[in-house]
Amino acid sequence: MMPAGYATSEGGALLVIAVMLPIVGMIAIFALGLRRAERIAFIILPGGLFIALAIAAEVARTGAAVTYVLGGWQPPLGIALQADGLSATLMVLTALILCAVGLFARGTFSTPPDMSEARRPMVFWTLMLGLWSALNTVFLGQDLFNLFVALELLTFSAVPLVCLDGRRETVQAALRYLLFALIGSVFYLLGAALLYGAYGTLDMAGLRLQAHYNPATSVALGLMIVGLMAKAALFPLHLWLPPAHAGAPAAASAVLSALVVKAPFFLILRLWFDVAPQPGNQLAAQMLAWLGIFSIVFCSIIALRQVRLKLMIAYSTVAQIGYLFLVFPLVMASDAPSAWQSIGWTGGVLQLVSHALAKASMFLAAGLIAEALGHDRIDNLNGAVTAVPISVAAFGLAGLSLMGLPPSGGFVAKLMLLTAATETANWWIVAAILVGGILAASYVFRVLGRAMAAPKIGFKTLAHIPLYRELVVLGLAISAVVLGFVPLQPFAFLGIGRVGLP
Repeated sequence: MMPAGYATSEGGALLVIAVMLPIVGMIAIFALGLRRAERIAFIILPGGLFIALAIAAEVARTGAAVTYVLGGWQPPLGIALQADGLSATLMVLTALILCAVGLFARGTFSTPPDMSEARRPMVFWTLMLGLWSALNTVFLGQDLFNLFVALELLTFSAVPLVCLDGRRETVQAALRYLLFALIGSVFYLLGAALLYGAYGTLDMAGLRLQAHYNPATSVALGLMIVGLMAKAALFPLHLWLPPAHAGAPAAASAVLSALVVKAPFFLILRLWFDVAPQPGNQLAAQMLAWLGIFSIVFCSIIALRQVRLKLMIAYSTVAQIGYLFLVFPLVMASDAPSAWQSIGWTGGVLQLVSHALAKASMFLAAGLIAEALGHDRIDNLNGAVTAVPISVAAFGLAGLSLMGLPPSGGFVAKLMLLTAATETANWWIVAAILVGGILAASYVFRVLGRAMAAPKIGFKTLAHIPLYRELVVLGLAISAVVLGFVPLQPFAFLGIGRVGLP
């Protein structure tokens, strides 16, 4: 078989550093003492952000993907890492959110001064670094089996974050998460095995050159996408997500909702556009979009019925994930010269980014509200604006993005998706986006109405919330709003390195 023909590019070593730097931090925590976990993490976090920005700058400067061939061995014998415009964008997003969450988590995951070591902080910071390395590997990997390994590392870093407090209900939620993730892994691995048997390689570039529609290819891709849907919590495979995210600590919930569920969706995009023979299957694209619509409507209605704030936000996460799956029929039906130059593609990616920022802010805000009031019951949030005014304001700003109201990143993203749906006459998608916005407004305003109501008699704040933690939450929310000022046109950067473009 012909090799894929990768060549290590200038700056390619940055890709290896991006994957290995968090691993170095994990090793340092065990080597230098568990008490230093937080300090080590705060050295690694800004360093990882700098590396991600450097990779994005290199992609922008060269107008081409940045590549590194490990050991100089070409696929299929070797492994290649590659950062295109999309993966560079997601790496920067990941680094920014992890830095913000890390700063926020200092308030709850610091080693007490009177203790030489504390297990809970050490576990949290170690898992965060492991999760970061796994995410970067997913964004950069080109080999389907190594991507499977990265997904497993991501799962085994994320699952323990759900049950850090050791309560029975959080352990049950973590086990349910693990069960769904492992079932998804089995489906993914079976599909990868079928592709290897058919084509003798698992490298995406090699598969792109050889793959053609036949029963084996269709079954393999179907199995892999279904497995990834379970990991991404798309309806009806979402049952694990709400209890897992709602029961986890606020910092962990923010990372799980903003980043972890995006990794399997990213791989679905790669399989659909980079591996599957083109043109893609229109019926399958429509099915994915319909599942997305069911997620939007069904889970938004369930979110409206929740009594706990974090559980409401968790169901909202499943609903907002549904918007991402509208991309497939919109991109395929576009008249743009290539998929990456369509407004539907840009709208989908912008929805992913704006949702990540907004949902991280909302989960962190919910955590601070619960700390201040001692609970997160929506009907008893009266006076929250008195206790944590900045957090309530941040929740409202982030909610603008979920509703799709201007000025917000969610508004621009949904407007792009609406434009693409109108241009391609997908009126059912137009209706779903509009209904989803109304439902999102309903549950966001329900929370804000309660939080801004006058405090009840005897109201008191149970905990003092440091200002810097509230400012972190506000910063994420403002970032989601600032995205609303981007131009309503396809972003050339998101097409760099994609199939059919430089």
